[in-house]
Order: sequence, then structure tokens, then C-alpha cells
Amino acid sequence: MESALDWHSALALLDWQVELGADEAIGDAPVDRFAVAEEAPKKPKDNVPDQPVQRQEVDAIDIARQAATGADSLETLREAMAAFEHCALKRGAKSLVFADGNPAARVLILGEAPGRDEDREGRPFVGRAGQLLDRMLAAIDLDRTAETPESAVYITNVLPWRPPQNRDPEAEEIAMMLPFVQKHIELVNPEVIILMGNIACRAGLGKQGILRLRGKWAEAFGRPALPMTHPAYLLRQPHAKREAWADLLSLKARLG
Repeated sequence: MESALDWHSALALLDWQVELGADEAIGDAPVDRFAVAEEAPKKPKDNVPDQPVQRQEVDAIDIARQAATGADSLETLREAMAAFEHCALKRGAKSLVFADGNPAARVLILGEAPGRDEDREGRPFVGRAGQLLDRMLAAIDLDRTAETPESAVYITNVLPWRPPQNRDPEAEEIAMMLPFVQKHIELVNPEVIILMGNIACRAGLGKQGILRLRGKWAEAFGRPALPMTHPAYLLRQPHAKREAWADLLSLKARLG
């Protein structure tokens, strides 16, 4: 594109600028005074050296272990769990589902995690699976409401808070709540433990595969433990109730 000025006009303008006092060029390249600076100028520091940013890693398992160790009763253990802020499940749950039944019972049932009904009521095994569990226990003369230790059971879960959409608990969640489970069992001091489902077996035995483990006595938390299929599985697979009945008879024989 040709310039709008001819040679003679441009020279006249240059002579006019010289007469005004402009005797040198400020820069070789034009400067856009309206452009925004890419980075704001930094405020000079008073000779203070840069300090590295310190990030403190939180060991949730160690914090849980310390909190559980300090509990000397079921009441203080529940308070310690309620005050534990490092499990994200707590923020999405309605209730802390601690336990149900008689703490003096010979049998402790360790479940997996609360479901919708349990989260609403704040007690473990109160939905359809819990109702089936009550009938299973009644078949061998056990009852969570019984006052005598011989006929009573005590029920708790690996996790006290409901996972969203009833998903399986993650390994990290199990690990950080395990110190509370261990302390819970120590305070109740049952004769035998029923590991109800895969998650309970992972917490107590360090392995899973409930259909392979069920019915075989093992040791968990320093006590005799019997893995059993979860009542929720029995609701989906009624044909497995025969094996569950065999496991109940094995528990009854163990209790003498």
C-alpha cells in the first residue's frame, strides 16, 4: 500500500519537526503505549532472601492410631472417631454408624460399611440385609437385643461412614480406619469374630475372596474368626443360603 504523503510533503513535515526542536529519534521500533504489560512489575524486597514453601504431609493413619490409642472406653472411642477429620467419607455421610448390640457379647460381627438405611438411622445392619442377618442369628439362638452375653451379639463395621452410592470402600479408607477397628475389638474383647463380607476379610485377614474364604476358621485381630458371605449377597444369590446355614452351625458349635 502506497503512503498518502509524497516525497516533498514528507520532507516539509520533517523540516517542521526540526524547527520545533526534535533533533534525534528516540527508538528504532515504534512503542505501543496502550499495550498491557505481560507481567506486573515486582515490588522490590528489602534484601530478604526467598523462603522455600514448606508443605507438611499429613499421615492420616498415624493420626488415627494416636486417636484410637487414647480411647479407654467405647464412649471415648466413639468421640475420637467423630473428631477424626481425615476421612473424606465423613463429609458426605449423615451419621456416624458406630455399633449396635451388647458389648458384653461373646460374638462380634464385623461388617463392611453403612448403607442408606444405616446412614439414616445411625445403626449398622438395619436395612434388608440387616433384617436377614437378624433371622440368621435367631436360627442359632443369637440376638443383638439379648442382655445375656451367651445369647447376644455385638455388631460394628470397618467404616463408620457411608461411601457414596454404596460403593466399595477404598484401600486408603480401610487403612486409615483400621486403628479404630482394632481398638474397638480390643475394648469389646469378644471370644469370636464373624468377618461379614470381603471388606471385613481384607481388614481382618489382609486378603479377600469371600467365596473361597467363607466357612474356614482363621485368626483376625488375635481372635478366632469365621468369614461369612454378606447378607446382601444372600439376597442377590438365594442359593448361597445353604452354605451360610452351614457357617452358622459352625459358629454355634464353636460357641459350645
